Amino acid sequence: MARKKRRVRPRDPKAPKGFDSLWEYNLYEETLKSWKHHAECIDYIIEKSYEPDFVKVIDGKTILLEAKGRFWDYPEYSKYVWLRKALKKNVELVFLFQKPFSPMPGARVRRDGTKRTHAEWAEKNNFLWYSEDTLPEEWK
Repeated sequence: MARKKRRVRPRDPKAPKGFDSLWEYNLYEETLKSWKHHAECIDYIIEKSYEPDFVKVIDGKTILLEAKGRFWDYPEYSKYVWLRKALKKNVELVFLFQKPFSPMPGARVRRDGTKRTHAEWAEKNNFLWYSEDTLPEEWK
């Protein structure tokens, strides 16, 4: 399934640089000159919940084991990067891939003809991952 491209909000071509619209510019020039314009950037978080597939405490560390046959789309796999930021220091999200070397959804073909795999995605994003064959004995 192809990922839908986000619709880009049209920019007013008459708006001066730094302003989203001519109306915004006119407000600033005529009414709000004493105000700072686009002076702050405020981060915000959209609250979500996550239910890991498996949980076990190993050597004092809580392991959240996410069993993945495959990722379906960008929103699904990008959520794990955001989720990791919310985890406490003694909690780690680890992936157990059914087929770690299968291509990621929407992955581009590289010059060598290959595509980014699930394992490569995990490594690039600093996630520990295993397959059933490589899962440590003490985790079984």
